[in-house]
Amino acid sequence: MEEFYQPDATEREAQAYWETHQTFRAVEDTSREKFYCLSMFPYPSGRLHMGHVRNYTIGDVIARFQRMQGKNVLQPMGWDAFGLPAENAAIKNKVPPAKWTYENIRYMRDQLKRLGFGYDWQRELATCRPEYYRWEQWLFTQLMEKGLVYKKTAAVNWCPHDLTVLANEQVIDGCCWRCDTPVERKEIPQWFMKITQYADELLADLDRLDGWPDAVRTMQRNWIGRSEGLELEFGIDGREERLTVYTTRPDTLMGVTYVAVAAEHPLALEAAANNPALAAFLDECRHAAVNEAAMETMEKRGMATGIDALHPITGQPVPIWVANFVLMGYGTGAVMAVPAHDQRDFEFAQKYKLPVKQVIEHRTWRTISRADWGTIEEHHRLYEFNPEKWKDWYSDKQAGILVNSGEFDDLLFDEAFNAIAAQVEKENRGQRRVNYRLRDWGVSRQRYWGAPIPVINCEKCGAVPVPEDRLPVVLPEDIAFDGIGSPIKKMPAWYQTQCPQCGGAAERETDTFDTFMESSWYYARYASRDNGTAMLDERANYWLPVDQYIGGIEHAILHLLYARFFHKLMRDAGLVKSDEPFTKLLTQGMVVAETYFAFDAEGKKQYYGPTDVDVERDSKGKVLGAKLKTDSSAVSVGGIEKMSKSKNNGVDPQTLIDLYGADTVRLFTMFAAPPDMSLEWSDAGVEGAFRFLKRLWKLVHTHLAAGKPATLNTETLNDGQRELRRRVHETIAKVSDDMGRRYTFNTAIAAVMELINAVSKFEDASAQGRAVVQEALEAVTLLLAPIVPHACHALWQELGHSGAVVEASWPEVDKDALVQSEIELVVQVNGKVRGRVKVPAEADNATVEALAKADENVQRFIEGKPIRKLIVVPKKLVNIVV
Repeated sequence: MEEFYQPDATEREAQAYWETHQTFRAVEDTSREKFYCLSMFPYPSGRLHMGHVRNYTIGDVIARFQRMQGKNVLQPMGWDAFGLPAENAAIKNKVPPAKWTYENIRYMRDQLKRLGFGYDWQRELATCRPEYYRWEQWLFTQLMEKGLVYKKTAAVNWCPHDLTVLANEQVIDGCCWRCDTPVERKEIPQWFMKITQYADELLADLDRLDGWPDAVRTMQRNWIGRSEGLELEFGIDGREERLTVYTTRPDTLMGVTYVAVAAEHPLALEAAANNPALAAFLDECRHAAVNEAAMETMEKRGMATGIDALHPITGQPVPIWVANFVLMGYGTGAVMAVPAHDQRDFEFAQKYKLPVKQVIEHRTWRTISRADWGTIEEHHRLYEFNPEKWKDWYSDKQAGILVNSGEFDDLLFDEAFNAIAAQVEKENRGQRRVNYRLRDWGVSRQRYWGAPIPVINCEKCGAVPVPEDRLPVVLPEDIAFDGIGSPIKKMPAWYQTQCPQCGGAAERETDTFDTFMESSWYYARYASRDNGTAMLDERANYWLPVDQYIGGIEHAILHLLYARFFHKLMRDAGLVKSDEPFTKLLTQGMVVAETYFAFDAEGKKQYYGPTDVDVERDSKGKVLGAKLKTDSSAVSVGGIEKMSKSKNNGVDPQTLIDLYGADTVRLFTMFAAPPDMSLEWSDAGVEGAFRFLKRLWKLVHTHLAAGKPATLNTETLNDGQRELRRRVHETIAKVSDDMGRRYTFNTAIAAVMELINAVSKFEDASAQGRAVVQEALEAVTLLLAPIVPHACHALWQELGHSGAVVEASWPEVDKDALVQSEIELVVQVNGKVRGRVKVPAEADNATVEALAKADENVQRFIEGKPIRKLIVVPKKLVNIVV
């Protein structure tokens, strides 16, 4: 055995063994319990970052641990390869997106292999390959026939210069991020999937996902947003038609003082036809952002249409306004406004001098005698309604009682809801309805680098699904890409075709799928990766659902919700039998690091990361100063932030691997923090992990240099040997629980480190002493094998085993070894610790009391004083009261 740890050679040897023996190839075996462990697949951006490394190390540790439990483990890897970054890179580097993507996949695949992750590479997939996306095209055509997809116009962010739709994050100060052209809100035809048809099931099944974090389930519940309310119909003055609105607060109906409609609403367009000022306002709204987050913070603006609605109960006229906070794509494109009891409506009414009518009174106000109102300032301040100043209780439906509401006065919320619902239903002016915040999933993207939507548009037959025998609709990859519009929209040879129904001239759909389509079912395709004739086969039901899914909390809503929806679609298509895709979910924390900055000659702030600077710290780790490594110029500390390109505080994993080896990187990422917490980068922590591995290697080398150890005989061990062996099996028990149930890998590693400390201090060169050390080192190697698999691969063989540690079983706890002949008890005198005594493990109370009182230090505090009480807490402490 080499005396010193050499990670490069050690890791090459282990990886060669795994590849030669196809160690991680997963084969279905119904006689064994399966375990499907999956980490969210990466976008092939070019290089792995530390967030990737942490995510995939967590998954690999879990997968290797479960393998050692004897389970049939599947851990695959692939590439979420479509998307906007490839188009941006194509523009910048003047290469087709496909070429850039495939080159990145090759490089990142090598990085993953270098880190020793135990993937079944035969199941590797890339979502940009036709053999993958043909099956989501096929499923889409099946859903068309079932009526679960449809096409309608919807508002998008549109750049008139680049002729493309922009994501919300690509709109900067109202302009296109790339060409700085003012962005328009444009209505264009788009394809949608009816996720709302599954809303109830998606909501109800969250209760079954007890292996998911509560925070994620709560986020999904809120996103689905089930609500019970009334759909109300306001008349329109002088017309037969009606204006429909939905409200969850029918108790405030009598407080409606205006109705707001979207800029695209037919009433708004009609009113603008003869009103230039209103037409100009609608045009302004067309350039505003369309996402909810932006609309929450933007200035609320509006204009009157000059048209009145008629209140559904009183029949009184209510002015209709156009407001920029109402979206046509949400609900009916119209909302009733109750400024007295909704803060947004209140602010709008204040701005445009619209009436504010109180219809809810705080219950506490009712408890005060009216004669005393003027003398109770506190109640005035808290509960009196003030039409000029907003108070939070105005919108609390459970806080109040109806007032100024005619026949509905003095009713509480539930009573008012039912009474008003009954009346509008009786008069055919409304009905109860369950609504959802969740909207149908818009899957069209007016971009090139995505899977083509498998539809042919025919003037005679309409939208026709591409027949199965003509799938896949292949995206041309060898194209010139300039970023202005989609190349396939400029390729008549590609989009001109024949209608499958009538045979007439037709055109292919030139929109591509939202990339969430590909990531919503990839986990299932891994199970049937090599099937060229079906989307999934019976192997999917062997492996699914995924037993453990690992990824960032940022995917809590969209990806995870769409994957749940897609799974139910596949179930209903007879492709899978399970209801949910992921049994357990682990959301790992971010990797964060200190940032540093300095101002350049032009006064611009330049950021630097931990690898760019030399830092001086005090004994507690506080930064005293920092200088650039390049020229020793001083930089300022910017605080702890998520590793990112914009802050330049990232750390290249490849550099660390080259310096310390993959096992050191893996060990640091698992030891620095629990997996669900943020991991703060530390150069010292990485160096500490490297020292630990060198120390472990040296310990094994020293042990083996003394010759082959004897066979362990547990019947002949002395007290010291039994004590070390007890520590070994206590550690096995703790690490087994930490890694198998609690996922606190950092505490598992700490326990192994403590055991190694104990072994290092154990000075017993006898035959049985060395036998106990052999057992301890074998246990350490097995316990660390999921975390530092390369080093353990070598150590296991050096310790005398012919097989590979990756094929070994997890160590079992010897319960007999845990039995202690002697235990240590704390002795307190009047509640303060005054001594520690060792007593026989099975000693009775009288023996324990005698030994405690006889302790030399305890004697100093009880001598000459009457003992009033003596309490023995078995196996823990003795408390003496004097």
